Amino acid sequence: MSRFNSILTKLIHGGIDGDERTGAVNVPIYQTSTYKQVHLGEHKGYEYSRTGNPTREALERLIAELEEGRHGFAFASGMAATTAVLHLFKTGDKILISENVYGGTFRVLDKIFRSFGLSYGIVNTTDIEILEQAITDDVKAVFIESPANPLMTVTDIRAVAGVTHKHNKLLIVDNTFMTPYLQKPLALEADIVVHSATKYLGGHSDLIAGLAVINAQELANRLYFIQNATGGILQPFDSFLLLRGIKTLGVRLDRHQENAVKIAEWLAGQKNIKNVYYPGLASDPGYAVQKQQAKGPGAMISFELKDGLNIRKFYDGLELITLAESLGGVESLVCHPSSMTHASIPEEIRKKVGITDELIRLSVGIEDVNEILEDLEHAIKEAADGGIG
Repeated sequence: MSRFNSILTKLIHGGIDGDERTGAVNVPIYQTSTYKQVHLGEHKGYEYSRTGNPTREALERLIAELEEGRHGFAFASGMAATTAVLHLFKTGDKILISENVYGGTFRVLDKIFRSFGLSYGIVNTTDIEILEQAITDDVKAVFIESPANPLMTVTDIRAVAGVTHKHNKLLIVDNTFMTPYLQKPLALEADIVVHSATKYLGGHSDLIAGLAVINAQELANRLYFIQNATGGILQPFDSFLLLRGIKTLGVRLDRHQENAVKIAEWLAGQKNIKNVYYPGLASDPGYAVQKQQAKGPGAMISFELKDGLNIRKFYDGLELITLAESLGGVESLVCHPSSMTHASIPEEIRKKVGITDELIRLSVGIEDVNEILEDLEHAIKEAADGGIG
C-alpha cells in the first residue's frame, strides 16, 4: 500500500487489508476469547483476546495509519478511551481542559479522577497567553477538543502544542468531530489523539467504541499496559462493524459537510435565530484557524433561538430530525446540550462558558438537504407561534 497515499484509499485498504489465509476481502470476526498454544510458552502471536485479537488489531492498525501515528488502541467506548488515557497520570497531577468539552470528559475528571487526587483546570485554550499562564508545575497535560463540543470553538492545535512542549507537557486532542479525514492532530504536533468512534467513524448509530493513537513508543507502551490491565477493550464484532463503517467515512463526511454548510448559511439568515456557531461561516471567530488546520468545518452546528421563542415547541415540531443523544450518524440528530450531553457540568460553569438553556446542537445527516431545511423551518415556526417556553 506504500504507493497509494490518498486517505480515501487508506479508509478502504489501510491497516490490515483482508485476510491472507483465505483471501477474504474483509478482516474476519475472530470471535474467540483464547488461543491454542503450540508448546508451553510458545504461541502464534495471540494468547487471550483482552490482550490482543486479530479483528481489533486490524482496527487499531487502521486508525493509527489514518491519524498518521504509530500505535492505535481500541476501547469499548469513547469514555473508555479517555479514561485509559487519563490513567497515564497520577495523584498530584493536573489536567487543563478547554472551556467547553464533552460533558462526559468533565464528569470523569470531576467525579472519578478527582477522588484519586488528579485535578483539573478549565481554560480558554483559544487564547494562548491565558493558556500559558495557567501552566504550572503540577500541570502534566492539556486536553482539548477542536472544534469544541457544543459551541464549536476552534483551538489552534499547533499553537497549543508549541506551548505544551515548551513546558514539557502533553497535548491530548479529542478529534471526534473532525475525524482523520478532516483533521490530523498528530501532524499538528499533538501527543495523543482520542475518538468517540461511536460517532462519524462508525457512522451508523449502531455501535459504541473509542480509539486512541500515539506516536511515542514509551507512551504507547504505557497505554497498552493500561488497556490490557484495566480491560476496557473493544469486542471483535464491534471492531468489525467499525472497520466496515470507516470504509465509507470519506463519502459520508463529504455529504454531511455539504449539507451542513448550506444549513448553517440558511440558519444565519433567519430572523428567529439569535446565534449560529459553525466554523464554516466566514463570520465565525474560528473560521481562519479552522481553514488552516482542517480540510473543512465538519457537520456539527449549534444555534440559539431568538428570545421569546418556545424551545420545547421547536423540538416537538421536528419530524425528520431526531431528538437524541450522540452525533455523527447518517441521520440528522438534534439535542439540548444543557439538559442532555452537558447536564453533568454545573449550571454556573455552563452559563459562564456560553452553554445556555437556549442552545440547540444539530448533527447534520446525509438526508436530502432541502427536506432537513424544511423540517427546521417548520420547527422554528412552531417555536415562534408557541411563545415563551
